[in-house]
Amino acid sequence: MIKPREKAPELTINLVNDTKWSLQEQKTENFTLIIFYRGKHCPVCKKQLEQLQNNVNNFKERGVNVIAISANTESLAKETYKDWNVKDLPIGYDFTIEEARKWGLFISNGISQKEPKEFIEPGLFLIDKEGKVYWESIQSMPFGRPEFKDVLNGIDYILKEDYPARGEA
Repeated sequence: MIKPREKAPELTINLVNDTKWSLQEQKTENFTLIIFYRGKHCPVCKKQLEQLQNNVNNFKERGVNVIAISANTESLAKETYKDWNVKDLPIGYDFTIEEARKWGLFISNGISQKEPKEFIEPGLFLIDKEGKVYWESIQSMPFGRPEFKDVLNGIDYILKEDYPARGEA
C-alpha cells in the first residue's frame, strides 16, 4: 500500500491514440487524477468514465490532468474508447496485475465469460505536482466509487485552504 505523501510508483502506459503517457512527465498546475477501472466488461465503469468525461473541463479549470487506466488489452481499450462517451479522456491499457499490486489495487478473478481471467478493481488516485500520492480511494467491489462532484469539491477545499495530504501516519 502506498501512503499519502509518498512518491507514487513510476507509471508509463500505452494510450488508445497510439501514444505513451507517463506520470513522471506530467506538467500539471495542481494534480493528476488517475482512475483505475475494471475494464470494458463493467457497466459501472462505463458510467464512471462517462461522468468523468462530463467533468473533464471542471478538472482542467482546477489545474488537474486526468487519465483512466485498465488492464484491458489494446483492442478492448480501443473498443471502449469507440463505444463509450469518453472522447476527451486519455485511456490507458495493458496495466499489469503486478503494477496494480504496487498501487495497492485489489485484483479479482473473472466469474463469467464477459470478464477477463483477472482484472483490477477500481481505484482513484490524486497525485500532486511533485509526484506524491495526495488522495487515494481504493475499492474491492465495483460499487461505492467517489462521485466526481465530491472530488471536485474536495479539490476546491484543498486549494483554498492549502489542506495537507492526510493518512500518512
